[in-house]
Amino acid sequence: MDIPAIPLNQRFRGYLPVIVDIETAGFNPKKNALLEIAAVIVELNDNNNLEITERYTTHVVPFKNSELDPAALKFNGIDPHHPFRMAIDEKEALDMLFKPIKLAVKRNNCTRAILVGHNPAFDIAFLNAAIQRTQIKRSPFHPFSTFDTATLGGLAYQQTVLAKIAQAAGLDWDNEKAHSALYDAEKTAELFCMIINRWKQLEALDH
Repeated sequence: MDIPAIPLNQRFRGYLPVIVDIETAGFNPKKNALLEIAAVIVELNDNNNLEITERYTTHVVPFKNSELDPAALKFNGIDPHHPFRMAIDEKEALDMLFKPIKLAVKRNNCTRAILVGHNPAFDIAFLNAAIQRTQIKRSPFHPFSTFDTATLGGLAYQQTVLAKIAQAAGLDWDNEKAHSALYDAEKTAELFCMIINRWKQLEALDH
């Protein structure tokens, strides 16, 4: 027996999942710069499975008087002053990302977006700090609720590290591309879709 399709606006209590990954110059969202941000939108396809539909990413200019931790820069491989980064300021970056997210929220009859991330407390803290600095009045995201693929990965694949979950799920993983915001966001999105779709299949089996 097939499970009736649940519209996306009802699947997650009115929230649209948007996968976000942020690369930074440290761990303090109020002091360390946000350097790169990516957002991946997922929606239902004709088979009522969740899939990636849109991807957005940009490099970001460090905000005024921000601190750059050399250890963080070494870890993510970002040179904030590289002339070919094509970075834009935080306000422009957030406006660029929020516009298609708001359209996707409206298109799916959802009320807000909900940030999906791998250990998303880090990402939501940096996102909220940037929103506060740029005085954006209304973010499409819920300010504190998130979905965590580390938790979901532990449930579905007995792993909590993104690379290990991806490998356990049969996804390709390239360590050379890891810690790029878009690459990590895409892999997190693929994983999130796999787990949600797998759950739907398990529900069908129970019926």
